[in-house]
Amino acid sequence: MTMYLLIVAGLVLLFVGGEALVRGAVLLALRLGVTPLVVGLTVVGFGTSAPELATSISAALSGAPGIALGNVVGSNIANVLLILGLTVVVTPMICDGRTAIRDGLLMVGSGVLLAGLALGGVIGRVEGTILVLALAGYLVYVWRSEKRKVERGEPAEGDDQPTPEPGLGPKLKEAGFLLGGLAGVVLGGQLLVTGAIELAETFGVSDTLIGLTIVAIGTSLPELATSISAAIRKQPEIAYGNVVGSNVFNLLGIAGVTAMTHPLQVSPELLAFDIPFVIGVMAVMALMAFTGRGLSRTEGGVLLAAYAGYMTFLIV
Repeated sequence: MTMYLLIVAGLVLLFVGGEALVRGAVLLALRLGVTPLVVGLTVVGFGTSAPELATSISAALSGAPGIALGNVVGSNIANVLLILGLTVVVTPMICDGRTAIRDGLLMVGSGVLLAGLALGGVIGRVEGTILVLALAGYLVYVWRSEKRKVERGEPAEGDDQPTPEPGLGPKLKEAGFLLGGLAGVVLGGQLLVTGAIELAETFGVSDTLIGLTIVAIGTSLPELATSISAAIRKQPEIAYGNVVGSNVFNLLGIAGVTAMTHPLQVSPELLAFDIPFVIGVMAVMALMAFTGRGLSRTEGGVLLAAYAGYMTFLIV
């Protein structure tokens, strides 16, 4: 019973803490005059991935590398099949073809890079550093790409969002969100990992399986909340960008920082099936957006059915 309470408490803290962290970070960044684009690429991207980061580092340090890496891979699968699927079922979306090519290729390329570095069976500190540097390169490339759009007179992504007047002003509210959110995701990650390890030991399943299922879905709750909210507000393109950005941050940032903290052992199951599967899933997502037709409710249903099939395969 204790392990279930730990898991539930951890999930609740991750969700509430992640939401508070993102809200406080965005408010503070905009108050300081940072552009919406930069906020979206950095603050929101890192903020919604904070639960994955806290959980993966905690798992690695607790001697459960399967949970750490399974969380990264499983979260990306959940992002595409579950979160994007639900979003498209609520509101179909049309994607900018050029943006879909750029972001889709970068997302798939991130997965291929992770897979290549994992072939040796261990993602160590050197490999982790390579992943983090690749993330930095991704951010620089996207920022320059958006800057060139502005120079050509095209609207940059995110420029339609309201930007508060810059200035210092009172920031106690933002600081409260930031500190409270950070505390929530760190404590939530620790509770979730502790409960997940106990669950795996009790039922005799691998920590990798727990990472791919319960932990992955739980740490994806901020992305789910953001994407569904965007769909309800008839802004499904925000949900698409959220999924792409979160996937890149997970593959490069979360896996990289975790490996730099503690080397990650890659299980044969992950290497043989789950990592290739997540690359294939992301490639299908990019192809759907690239067609220019957008994603329909039918395609959303296909994504959800694929996730149900994947979960069945893992559990059965």
